[in-house]
Amino acid sequence: MTTPRGFRDRSDDSLFTLIGDIPELVRNLVVAEINGAKAWAQRTAKDAGIGAGWFVGALIVVFWAIPVFFAFVIAGLSSWWPVWLSALVVFGVMIVITAILALLGYLRFKKLSNRENPGTAISEDVRIVKEARDEY
Repeated sequence: MTTPRGFRDRSDDSLFTLIGDIPELVRNLVVAEINGAKAWAQRTAKDAGIGAGWFVGALIVVFWAIPVFFAFVIAGLSSWWPVWLSALVVFGVMIVITAILALLGYLRFKKLSNRENPGTAISEDVRIVKEARDEY
């Protein structure tokens, strides 16, 4: 006899029949979990790809918005100064900001190179263990 969903009524099966079906049920459960994980990974990868595409679009807009902003600043300054002086001042400020950011990046990389390499730390630990082993 089957139920409306198509499952078989197992109430009349013996204990040994039910125990004998456990490996198949476990296999079906594992396969269903793996298929569920695959579907989740596919949906997640698709959403991540679409999200990354939106971020790339936002970066493209920002890439073109920054020159527009600087043109706006030059136009604003040109109401008090000549256009060539306004452009020169904006250019100078951009060079100073670039130099500061480059210096900050250089200092960060210098700090990074002063850290102990994990490979060096492991080799040092191995050397200490070998010395301790040789003592005993």
